[in-house]
Amino acid sequence: MQTLLEYLSYPFVRNALIVAVLIAFCSSLLGVTLVLKRMSYIGDGLSHVAFGALAIASVLKVTNNMLIILPITVVCAIVLLSAGKNRKIKGDAAIAMLSVGALAFGYLLLNIFSASSNLAGDVCSTLFGSQSILTLKQSDVNICLVLSVVVVVIFVVFYNRIFAVTFDETFAKASGVKVNFYNILIAVVIAVIIVLAMNLVGSLLISALVIFPAMASMRVFKSFKAVTVASCIFSVFCALAGIIIAILAGTPVGSTIVACDAVLFLIFCVIGAISPSKA
Repeated sequence: MQTLLEYLSYPFVRNALIVAVLIAFCSSLLGVTLVLKRMSYIGDGLSHVAFGALAIASVLKVTNNMLIILPITVVCAIVLLSAGKNRKIKGDAAIAMLSVGALAFGYLLLNIFSASSNLAGDVCSTLFGSQSILTLKQSDVNICLVLSVVVVVIFVVFYNRIFAVTFDETFAKASGVKVNFYNILIAVVIAVIIVLAMNLVGSLLISALVIFPAMASMRVFKSFKAVTVASCIFSVFCALAGIIIAILAGTPVGSTIVACDAVLFLIFCVIGAISPSKA
């Protein structure tokens, strides 16, 4: 405990904890919607797209790589959603082609134009998360805070419509809800979350932040609101626990957080199995 308190006295550790909580909270908000709509694959595909976009930003030597990554990921989110309704290209085929193509294209660019002497290390850090979360500047924290507020506001303001679109698109459309618009809105918000989470857990592990909390909460709770609230608490707890363990034990931040998610998911599965009724 004394060691932990000593670490917490450093601003970079506090910044890392703040960003981790914000990213975990935002990831879990729409995780339930994605799981129920069977759109979890979009998060995984967009994480690969974000890797390719990061490679482009690195080649162009852009100071703030989010200026490149965010627009590309958002556009691809809309393309993937549109492709899912295309009869010629099925949604699963579109996500497979885009995600694998983005990974290959990104790695190829980094090999051809890289000025780094440790390309393998850079790629591994990007894919599985790096310790850069512990060296965040205040400007990085501010950007994360602003984008997180935007995500939360969108979810709260459009909660009823997101709820309707999640459970019954046909009924929602008959009720006058612009289903296509809200599906696109969900995809765009997920793209923003993916970009935020890259430095925390890496592009290959991002979908874990979206899926694990939602799936775990569904094992114990029943209502949409209860599952969403429990998912947020679950995700924030795992992010805090993971980053604290990583700091104290010197383990990779992203992998440690996802490991905490997986362990708590198993615990929720056991609780759900022995619980006589769901909340």
